[in-house]
Order: sequence, then C-alpha cells, then structure tokens
Amino acid sequence: MIREITAADTYPLRHQVLWPEQSLDFVKVPEDDAGFHFGYFVENELVSVISLFIDTGHHARFRKFATHPHYQRKGIGTALLQAVFEEAVLQKATQIWCDARLEAAPFYQRFGMYQEGAIFYKGPIPYVKMLRIL
Repeated sequence: MIREITAADTYPLRHQVLWPEQSLDFVKVPEDDAGFHFGYFVENELVSVISLFIDTGHHARFRKFATHPHYQRKGIGTALLQAVFEEAVLQKATQIWCDARLEAAPFYQRFGMYQEGAIFYKGPIPYVKMLRIL
C-alpha cells in the first residue's frame, strides 16, 4: 500500500539503503519540508520511500528513492515511481527528473526517462540526470 508520509519517516530507509556509511543528517535535503513524501508499506512495514519536489517552473524532481534490499525486484519501486509520476501531473508539472545512480539508469529508461548530460560523481558513485516529459 502506498501512502503519503513525512520527510522524517523517510530518513531511516534513505540512510540504510542509499548512504549507510554517512551520518543520518547526510540523507536530509534542505527542501524536505516543501516536498511530498511517499512510502510503500508491506504489512505496516515501510519498505520503500521516495520524495517529490515541484518548482515554480512546473518542473518536478524526485529524490532519495530507496527500497529495502529484501523488497527490491518485486515491483514495489515500480508502483511507487508510477505514483510519483501521477502526483507530479496532479501538481501540474510538465516534466520530471532525477539524479540517478548510473547503475539504475536502465530502470528509469523503462519509464520513458532519458539521460540528459554527462556522467557526474557524488563521492565515488557515478550519476546521470534522467528526464521525462509529462
């Protein structure tokens, strides 16, 4: 089941999945208070999170998309990402983008997202900007 959650609800899973070697504060973003945060629950356990931000130019960005390793490759991330695309449209966004880990780019391509620009790094991890017109 997908439902809206608070930014603080996302922090433990963001930390565990994305940046476990960093402090908990590292997974917080300055815009968290202005975002829409969604979680996927299995039997009341939060197993996947994603955060959506809409700017004044009708561009949406999702960040900190994380699924617990035991629940990956089960369609949960797909359902959560589809829900975020739907919310972005409801919020009148005309495009949506993310900074994706390079290894995850093929996943986003399945949703009509395409790479824009060159590979860049956050620490040792290669990333690409992925974009989709809504």
